[in-house]
Amino acid sequence: MARERTAATPDSQSTVGETPSGEATPLLGNEVTDEYIVSWDEHEDPEHPYSWPRWRTLSNCLLISGMTFLTALASAIIAPGVPQLMAEFQSQNLQLAAFVVSVYILGFAAGPLVTAPMSEIYGRVVVYHVCNVGFTIGVIGCALAPSIEALVVFRFISGTFGSCPATIGGGSIADMVPQERRASVMAGYTVGALFAPILGPILGGFLTDALGWRSNFWLLAIAGAFLTIMMMIMLRETYHPYLLERKTARLRKETGNKLLRSKLDAGLTPSEYFLRNIIRPVKMLTRSPVIIIMSLFIAITYGYMYLMFTSFAQLFKQYYGFSTKMLGVAFLGLGVGSFIGVAIFSATSDKTAKRLAAEADARADALGTEKQGMKPEYRLPPLPFAVLCMAFGLLVYGWTAYYQMHWIVPILGTTFIGIGQLVLFLCIQMYLIDTFTVYAASAIASFTVVRSVAGAVLPLCGLQLYDTFGIGWGNTLLAAVCLPLVFVAVLMMRQRLLRQDIPVAKTTIPIPKAHAYSIAEYSPVGTAFLIMDYS
Repeated sequence: MARERTAATPDSQSTVGETPSGEATPLLGNEVTDEYIVSWDEHEDPEHPYSWPRWRTLSNCLLISGMTFLTALASAIIAPGVPQLMAEFQSQNLQLAAFVVSVYILGFAAGPLVTAPMSEIYGRVVVYHVCNVGFTIGVIGCALAPSIEALVVFRFISGTFGSCPATIGGGSIADMVPQERRASVMAGYTVGALFAPILGPILGGFLTDALGWRSNFWLLAIAGAFLTIMMMIMLRETYHPYLLERKTARLRKETGNKLLRSKLDAGLTPSEYFLRNIIRPVKMLTRSPVIIIMSLFIAITYGYMYLMFTSFAQLFKQYYGFSTKMLGVAFLGLGVGSFIGVAIFSATSDKTAKRLAAEADARADALGTEKQGMKPEYRLPPLPFAVLCMAFGLLVYGWTAYYQMHWIVPILGTTFIGIGQLVLFLCIQMYLIDTFTVYAASAIASFTVVRSVAGAVLPLCGLQLYDTFGIGWGNTLLAAVCLPLVFVAVLMMRQRLLRQDIPVAKTTIPIPKAHAYSIAEYSPVGTAFLIMDYS
């Protein structure tokens, strides 16, 4: 870790900027010298999240993963209960029925644009607490909804607040876990985000059949209240710039030296910093080739997943005569596939990345060039396999259901879809976290917006797609859309231009020296890429 550099008290200041009378003048922006910069201690700094006791890191990761699981569970738990609630509210509108499920995902699209930048201004913890309370209130509103319009509104509210752990959870884990150990931890965190929407309809089918559709929301409310209280008691701040600023403030008070500044301080006023952090996810989404391409991958994956959620009920009733209770079985293939995908990624990602880094360093030694260490591209080798696996699963699911083979066969096809979705999602999330590091929450927020819009919109036209083409040709069309992504994945693995080779000459934003240095330290991407596009 970087060495802590602090100035002594004002009585022993060096001659950096003095008035004719000999008094020290305030030093701002690029004028601040190293002795006024506060960084982490050279040796294990107890305030740095990497130095926390294992139990504290584990408890933070488990709580964040638990809330991520719960908010993802809420997205689809109501799916089997939609026919019952539509009957209660006396509506036969199929688009409205699908919207009751997908409007929650629209909230997932709206929330990240605020929660991610707010977490980079005020720290992660306060954002978690506010959003946890908002989510719990939202699902209580769903449980008490007197009309379908009220249900849609409260679903959107709960989705907006519920997007928080899925948006900044990856950033929190990056704050606590070093890059070389991050893949397995991230896999455990992400499995909740992807497996919960699959478990949700299974659980929701049994709850709806036994206690009615409102019981789904009461279960979410009870679990949400419990996790909210536990996180208020145990969760600790992890965001490095916030922690270092807090350390700097303490040292200013202890030494009386008002010139001390955090190494990660951007040198901006609060209003400038707020504006920059609020617009960063939008700038990433519109100006970063990496975010744009990765958002395309995740939009297709997430859209397909929620198309499965909203179509399973009708298709398995139509083709196999499943009851409400049995509908949960239709989601088992996606669930089993997700667990297999996690196992594949956890077993291979860190090992593959370290092997590729070692091979690259060996070539650098042979050529006498500088070693580059681990690069984000080393997370991408499983990506083509994931895309092909998903396309294969769509074909198996579609055509075996079309020919009405035994119901277990299309469910086995969805297992391959689950494997592909999970591996693809993990590859992309790890790639973005390793690329953007200190701005990981904003990067994840950017592609979360796109995936959520796709997850909300595609199911609305999915049933019409199947009505027009049939489940066989409909799924063939969906699989064909996946195939070009294989070539894009190979390009992403081989081309660093999209990530690193952006000319600094285009930069027009003045960045204080201390901030530029901190970005270079925290990101393997390099200063130029982050300064030009997002700071």
